Amino acid sequence: MTLSTPPHAFEGNTALPPIEQLLPHRGTMLLLDSVSAFGDESLTAHASVRGDAWYADRAGAMPAWIGVELMAQAIAAHVGLLAMRAGESVKPGVLLGTRRYEARMPAFPRGAQLHITINEVLRSEEGHGAYACTIGHEDAVCAEAIVKVYQPRNFQTFIEEAFKP
Repeated sequence: MTLSTPPHAFEGNTALPPIEQLLPHRGTMLLLDSVSAFGDESLTAHASVRGDAWYADRAGAMPAWIGVELMAQAIAAHVGLLAMRAGESVKPGVLLGTRRYEARMPAFPRGAQLHITINEVLRSEEGHGAYACTIGHEDAVCAEAIVKVYQPRNFQTFIEEAFKP
């Protein structure tokens, strides 16, 4: 299986903002390097597998299970770009999970340049979403999943209610 990429970039070749403007993650928790393409329902992001990262195994590889977080960060970047395009601020969301994450290898190799492609399957007015996601390396799909997310209208209230004693 080969990967497809979204058909167009942000606002007709306008430069995409740095990933730090789209995600709240910082330091070692920011796994994405950049976004290269963005559409109404799709996005392609890139990540480098770093041999000295916190997740690296003895061979410097990234365990494949981290792929779910790569997908979640790409979804967050997509939602952030949609908000920015609408003149709104980027807001936090929650990864709800996936029923099935299929990795075709146990780890992404040290030095691999991964491309994460997400395509919106569902978005509700209440903030629920589902995305078909793939992680590729070179011309092969290495992992895929349908990832479910939620972006509450008021994140602080959502967190306070979720952790009420």
